[in-house]
Amino acid sequence: MKKLLASSIFFFAYLAMSVSSSAYAQLNIVITEGVDNATPIAVVPFGWEGEGMLPGAISDVINHDLRRSGRFNPMTMSKMPQFPRDISAVNYQQWVDKGINTIVVGKVKDLGNDRYQIDFQLIDTLAGSQLADAPQVLQNGQLVAGQSQLIAGRTLTVTGQDFRQFAHRISDIVYEKLTGQKGAFLTRIAYVVVRDTKTVARPYQLVIADYDGENELALLSSKEPLMSPSWSPDGNKLAYVSFESGKPQIFIQDIYTMSRIKLTDFPGINGAPRFSPDGKQIAMVLSKDGNPDIYIMEIATRKLTRITRHRAIDTEPSWAPNGKELIFSSERGGKPQIYRVNLSNKRIKRLTFEGDMNLGGTITPDGSELVIVNRTNGNYHIARQNLADGAMQVLTTTFLDESPSIAPNGSMIIYSTLHEGTQVLSLVSLDGRFKARLPGVAGQIKAPSWSPFLR
Repeated sequence: MKKLLASSIFFFAYLAMSVSSSAYAQLNIVITEGVDNATPIAVVPFGWEGEGMLPGAISDVINHDLRRSGRFNPMTMSKMPQFPRDISAVNYQQWVDKGINTIVVGKVKDLGNDRYQIDFQLIDTLAGSQLADAPQVLQNGQLVAGQSQLIAGRTLTVTGQDFRQFAHRISDIVYEKLTGQKGAFLTRIAYVVVRDTKTVARPYQLVIADYDGENELALLSSKEPLMSPSWSPDGNKLAYVSFESGKPQIFIQDIYTMSRIKLTDFPGINGAPRFSPDGKQIAMVLSKDGNPDIYIMEIATRKLTRITRHRAIDTEPSWAPNGKELIFSSERGGKPQIYRVNLSNKRIKRLTFEGDMNLGGTITPDGSELVIVNRTNGNYHIARQNLADGAMQVLTTTFLDESPSIAPNGSMIIYSTLHEGTQVLSLVSLDGRFKARLPGVAGQIKAPSWSPFLR
């Protein structure tokens, strides 16, 4: 990385496409830091009412979700004092004595014809241990103890193939009830995989998967590089750059029907597409008029508006949550830094100053923080900068970190990094305390993009 063309993530991603490996396999999350400081919780193995084996490890999925959030440290099964299936069987004091103030219990009933009834309850064991002192309430004409210990509960009928999705839904409920923040376990990630370019006919793959790497689906395989996937706000489409024709073009593809449209085919660079918050426009980088500049296109009419006009390279646009501003990377100050442009008056303001350079900016969903790639002393790391006071915190210590993408609840960042010579995806919490790695068994995995909340 010598100049912006090499140091900018937009161009670095293209150059890095030449790195490859021999095979491709599913992602596997490996937690590296941060669980010891998380809140203890217990997810009791769900009871099974049916013949044969439970068709899905629902409690395992919930366990993994909560652990990977960085906010919770689930208790191992071997340390659990009991295995209740519902609230009536919980010995609250046993859990409190173990330091567990919250548990998840549940059961699965086989209804036949691949239909299952799942019941779960989120229980406050500390409140339950104080039931003797709890006030009584009138219910069906009788005085009964209040159920302040029941935080949440659901009953739902699902098919066997919906087990994982409902498990993620339970995790979302638990996370939101205990943190006050919406959970992001029912989300997806998109990324690019590069297989062995010498042995595989179509080594470049555009892939989507559940946030935890399960249920992978290759949307597109190509002989030529694919890059810069970006989700539509409804989670139904991806915009991306393809070199299938031998030159960069921007496409939008429906992830369900697989149909796609070619959005741009201008001379020169067509890159870095990003959907607007309302899904009606796409910001992009075009060089058709000279230097790379930021443009906005209305998807329905293809009307194009030029946003920046400078002799320097402007790249990597990203929308502010209010849809009224863009941030972008530019070398107009000498070295790449992050700038913000007001779309109504085109006024531009520099946002970053610390370190050698700053690239690849994205604003958190609440609009308070800027997540960037910061280079200091030659090291590229993910950092966050408070937009109110400009205070910066470096979050990662991995190698050649790039392409950060933020979870829709703002709690986690997924990014591309090098691990033992292979390009992999990693996670870091917004406060930097929790870290995890999503290594593929083989293949270079890069350019991650976290989906919005899925309906």
